[in-house]
Amino acid sequence: MEINQSKKIPKKKNWKKIVFFIVVVLIFLLWASLTKAGYIPNFLSIKFLDSSSGSRLRESHCFTDENGETYCALKPIIYLYPKQKEDIIVQLNYNGKIIADYPTFNENLKGWYVTAYPDGKIINYADNQEYSYLFWEGEFKEKINWDLSKGFIVRGKDTKKFLQKALSQMGLLPKEYNEFIVYWYPLMQNNEYNLIHFADREYTDNVQLKIIPKPDSVLRVFMVYKSLEKPIKIEEQKIRSFERKGFTVIEWGGTKVE
Repeated sequence: MEINQSKKIPKKKNWKKIVFFIVVVLIFLLWASLTKAGYIPNFLSIKFLDSSSGSRLRESHCFTDENGETYCALKPIIYLYPKQKEDIIVQLNYNGKIIADYPTFNENLKGWYVTAYPDGKIINYADNQEYSYLFWEGEFKEKINWDLSKGFIVRGKDTKKFLQKALSQMGLLPKEYNEFIVYWYPLMQNNEYNLIHFADREYTDNVQLKIIPKPDSVLRVFMVYKSLEKPIKIEEQKIRSFERKGFTVIEWGGTKVE
């Protein structure tokens, strides 16, 4: 009986190589987890992305004092709701330096020149592009004395629910507070507790907003929060409701303190 030499005899699987490969992958994953958590140095200079990486990058641009505390305004955004289509100038007198903007902040104007619509749509004159709001971020020139003696102590995992309720009571629409929560909640959810304070004059005195023509109602929400390992007792801050009337301007932003 003739043997067909054209048929190849299947090779046995090299289990040693497979096991070695699996072990290498597991070691790499363990190393990556420990490096990302900060337990060992990142000697391979690999960039790891997580929900808080954006915050760390932004904080690197903020003013830092001798104690290592950082001070910055993160993602203040401005919504414009005129009663009818209208050309509007928005000027920002900021005690600091603009480090990010969208659309581009006009240095000569110290702000933006736009056409705004009642539904919130904005057309920027400089590039004739459409935007949902005006965005900027900045680095304060000096330390801001935030009044953290008043506010709210909230478990990290409960922050989303708290913000939804609090911002709604203040007068933000679902579209507005949803965007707020989507930005801030990922940065706060893993803290054991958050001390949350909504700033008033501490913010508006350092970030003065001038709008032409003058709006009928303006709501400026700026959240200051601090991560806590354990809850502390502070005076609960009163939430004031806001009434929208006529040409309305809504602004929200925030910062983290150490």
